[in-house]
Amino acid sequence: MSWDILLLPLPADLTSIDALPADHEPLPIGSRPSVHRALRSAVDEVDLTDPAWCELLGPTWVIELGIGENDPVESVMLHVRGGKDDVLPVIFRISRALGCRPFDCSTGDLLADHAQVSWKPFQSFRDRTIASDSLGEP
Repeated sequence: MSWDILLLPLPADLTSIDALPADHEPLPIGSRPSVHRALRSAVDEVDLTDPAWCELLGPTWVIELGIGENDPVESVMLHVRGGKDDVLPVIFRISRALGCRPFDCSTGDLLADHAQVSWKPFQSFRDRTIASDSLGEP
């Protein structure tokens, strides 16, 4: 189970996805090569072997980066697994390098520096779900 964060090129002053005008058309993040360069500059250890599905291994977590097949790249999906809060600065570093805002798919909120507000509840939900699955409970 992953914590899914969608990176989108959104205005810096946007406080909520709901505040976007209905006709808002975001610009693409950039070409696939420019996205790869930005990722490499933000997190040198990112594995770009598969240009559409990259991976970043941390000390207590892993992030799979779904870049997709389209060029230009319109969004990047982060699938975050693991624990510890040391993953949060990495998410924001990647977001800034791509000129994007992180959107928490589990809460529907844009992440801010207080991202632990949604990361902690996700971890708790995940841990309860895994525990109930191991007991054979629905």
